[in-house]
Amino acid sequence: MYLQVQKFLVVGISRSGVSAASLLLRRGAVVYLYDESKSPAVEKNISELNALGAVVVTRDSLQDAQEICDVLVLSPGVPIDHSIAVWFKKAGKKIIGEMELGALFLKANAVAVTGTNGKTTTVALLEEILSRSGKKAVACGNVGKPLCDFAEELSIDDIAVVEVSSFQLETLSSLRAHVFVELNITEDHLNRHYNMDNYVFLKGKLLKNASESEFAVLNYDDAIVRSFEKKSKAHTVWFSLNERVDGAYFYDGNLFYREEKIISAASLPIGGRHNVANVLAAICVAKIFGVPSEQIAEGIRSFKGIRHRIEKVGQAQGVSYINDSKATNVDATVKALESVGGEVLLLLGGKDKGYDYDVLFEKIKRVSVVQAVLYGENRFKLLNSALRTHFDRITLCDDLETAVRFCFVLAKSGQTVLLSPASSSFDAFTGYEERGERFTSLVNELCEQAVACEENIPLTMVEDDQDKDERDE
Repeated sequence: MYLQVQKFLVVGISRSGVSAASLLLRRGAVVYLYDESKSPAVEKNISELNALGAVVVTRDSLQDAQEICDVLVLSPGVPIDHSIAVWFKKAGKKIIGEMELGALFLKANAVAVTGTNGKTTTVALLEEILSRSGKKAVACGNVGKPLCDFAEELSIDDIAVVEVSSFQLETLSSLRAHVFVELNITEDHLNRHYNMDNYVFLKGKLLKNASESEFAVLNYDDAIVRSFEKKSKAHTVWFSLNERVDGAYFYDGNLFYREEKIISAASLPIGGRHNVANVLAAICVAKIFGVPSEQIAEGIRSFKGIRHRIEKVGQAQGVSYINDSKATNVDATVKALESVGGEVLLLLGGKDKGYDYDVLFEKIKRVSVVQAVLYGENRFKLLNSALRTHFDRITLCDDLETAVRFCFVLAKSGQTVLLSPASSSFDAFTGYEERGERFTSLVNELCEQAVACEENIPLTMVEDDQDKDERDE
């Protein structure tokens, strides 16, 4: 695209939209901005971009902007069947996403990581391993740092480790990764993609871009992912928890790559069988880029995990509090329950994504969930699934704060309060990060109150001491 002679309408002015608009403005393009949200954060973003030369579009001027603009740039949060996108398609005009725009300017080698669960952990782990081996690697994409922020600055010797969501895949076609990683495929986002066939199609979309000189790292244990081998010319490298495949595999308590032991499972800094699979996928990618085994092991051992994914955020009166806000689908919550173990008070709820929650409650019945606390917009749908599966240890709350406070009162020493919602956060929050931060702040507040009560110290004194500590720092 010759940017200087085309006009772009960017729809959705949050993180991705800001990144796309900024790149276009730097390149001298004429940029129009539109967002249906009137939140303070969006208004601030629009104001700052307007100061750089972007044109603000209102609802009244939207039709004129659509007529004027040549290209529509959609943020991931805006579906491809949105009325604006439908209008552009009918008009025969180009529709791209922020990641597609970034891919057009990307010179660096790319690793594209997708799958239903484990993407962020795998991308962050790869950044750690590759960086420690002396390569310049940047985790970007759906991980929270848009590709457009890095596309121009990364050189041909660098590596962009790109987390790719199904939302981004709706408008992505130009990303040609040297390594494509497919972690797993389970039911997710069916409220947006309508059915599993569409979802599976999107997840395998990028494989068609790969040539014989590139690589596809595929999960041998996932039947859908295993079938993707036939969709690409790329050389397949497998990873497996169950089979000694041509690639990385788990065997006898250790992680191997083609018969060579890389690291023991006991040495992994992140728990859960699902994370063993994520590490195996990362080992495959690192080996493809020529990283020596000892440096791979060193990078794995130094990895600290990611925020909002099975993250211990507090403990009081013998009760542990774990933030797993990133678990926005049923499979992720099941994996969290398997990882945590012991007696659990489980916080479930948010905005529905079209799931059948009966599967979740069947699993809950087989583990030690002493109470499922249902909150948020979809709490009654969750309740109906619980009742259908004859799980009756349930409590209904209006919102997350009420649910957390209830758990704090109910939980006993030795138990765990786990926020693993199996739902989107968009009923009450801007994203899973904000939900996780709110959970963490509530837990910290309640834990501080508990400590103050145990020591018989007025809460005001605790707060004054905390303020003094902050001043001293």
